[in-house]
Amino acid sequence: MLEGKAVIGETDMLQTMQQDAMDLASKALDVFDVTEAIEIARFIKKEFDRMHGLGWQCIVGTDFGSFVTHCCGCFIYFCLGNLAILLFRGSASPEAHENQFSVLEAAAKA
Repeated sequence: MLEGKAVIGETDMLQTMQQDAMDLASKALDVFDVTEAIEIARFIKKEFDRMHGLGWQCIVGTDFGSFVTHCCGCFIYFCLGNLAILLFRGSASPEAHENQFSVLEAAAKA
């Protein structure tokens, strides 16, 4: 496992889910070598799917960029040593949300 404490960069998750994410990352690093980023990501993703429902995506590495759409309350980006972990539940396109809100607003006015 990497020594040190997880440092959260960005999140909108509840504290309990944040802790689940960091605990799973720590557990993954007990099982896999830090160089096995795909295995670490697979482990975290599958466990989060099991614990919090399907649809989670996980990216692990030391150098990556991202631009993702995620469900509200379902995003965390944190570092454990020099390893960065991005975990989120995907969401439909912004246009789908805009249409959804238009339908809801129309229904509320009716």
